[in-house]
Amino acid sequence: MEHHETLEAVADGGLRGDRYFLGTGHYAPYDVCQVTLVSSSALAYVREEFDIDLSDGRHRRNIVVDGVEVVDLLDTRFRIGDAVFEGTRRRPPCAHVEEVADEEGVARALRDERGGICADVVESGSLEVGDDLTVVERLDDPDALADAIRERARER
Repeated sequence: MEHHETLEAVADGGLRGDRYFLGTGHYAPYDVCQVTLVSSSALAYVREEFDIDLSDGRHRRNIVVDGVEVVDLLDTRFRIGDAVFEGTRRRPPCAHVEEVADEEGVARALRDERGGICADVVESGSLEVGDDLTVVERLDDPDALADAIRERARER
């Protein structure tokens, strides 16, 4: 994993330069995520409770977010920087993350909602460290979705 100050998210593709975007690296083709996110609070918990520091990126997630538990972003469209994402599913840790982290207990430490989520890029854009995350709409809330549809219709 490499740290980047800025990233380019590409709709229906992922993050430019990422191994899933390029189709390279170790992955199962039937289990691809365009983007993976983990919360900084989950990583802090792992450090405090398991004495495992994953701040160097060994958690293998693309984006670390502050101030939100990423599972709350499932079935939600959210914006980071100029890009819009949709939280699609949980991303529990696999045996490979422990192998890459080269530290016993990493997979166990990332269990119980700490492993992160997958998201799709629905609107391309750039994002950088420090950008705010804002919820655009909850897709599992019929009233919110109906309100968003009405708002879009008014804009046209």
